Amino acid sequence: MGANKIFVGNLSYSAKPADLEEAFKSFGDIQDVKIVMDRASGKSRGFGFITFASAESVKGALAMDG
Repeated sequence: MGANKIFVGNLSYSAKPADLEEAFKSFGDIQDVKIVMDRASGKSRGFGFITFASAESVKGALAMDG
């Protein structure tokens, strides 16, 4: 299952999970979207993870640049 999870960095600190889902949904079914938050401040740390339903979706998403 972990093989379908990708790291997404360089996110805007104002990015929401729905923003990531919108940007990556064209690559395939998304099972989970997580933006990592700072425990102390509650603000985004500027990166997150997306879990796709299939490895094929991951291949397409990894080819995305920008």
